[in-house]
Amino acid sequence: MDTSEATVNSAEPTPPRVRVGRCDLVVFAGLPGAGKSTVLHKLYASETVPVLDSEQVRGAVRSLLPRSVPYGSYRAVVHCIHRARIAWYCAAAASPVIAHEPSTRPTTRVMLLLIALLTRRQRVLVWLHVDAVEALAGQYARGRRIRAHSFVRHVRHADRVQSLLRRGCRLRGWNTVHVFTREDLDSGVELDVAQ
Repeated sequence: MDTSEATVNSAEPTPPRVRVGRCDLVVFAGLPGAGKSTVLHKLYASETVPVLDSEQVRGAVRSLLPRSVPYGSYRAVVHCIHRARIAWYCAAAASPVIAHEPSTRPTTRVMLLLIALLTRRQRVLVWLHVDAVEALAGQYARGRRIRAHSFVRHVRHADRVQSLLRRGCRLRGWNTVHVFTREDLDSGVELDVAQ
């Protein structure tokens, strides 16, 4: 019996592979609650790469403050430090830099593009496409929701991005854009770093 064309089904799903260059800024983007942090916890890379999530900064800042201080009173500090870390790693790292940033707002994407351009990095956007209901459920599941008016703005901006991507339009300034759903990334994502 000829088995040369037989296929084997693996019990474990294979995570999608994203090929990145050694000097890329890879931004995991999408609505708050889309699952970016969850995916980054299931990131497999062909080499060690820095993964920058604002949750890392939030935890560090929170550990310095009394528990009674609400997050809202230091949210801006967390975001400033997180973005400064992205810039620092882009300037200093000899590897791709992986960053978590919703990037629904054009101004945020422009800031990330400028950081990448100033540090001579290619720009890769990994967009997690979820609708507002899924994202809100994700926020409830993680036990932390953003303010309603802020979420509405994120949804409005994300809808514009998703509309462009559905029509096959390129996002200005980004060398590569990958679009995944939460289900696509259930088993994580594999970064294949070019040598």
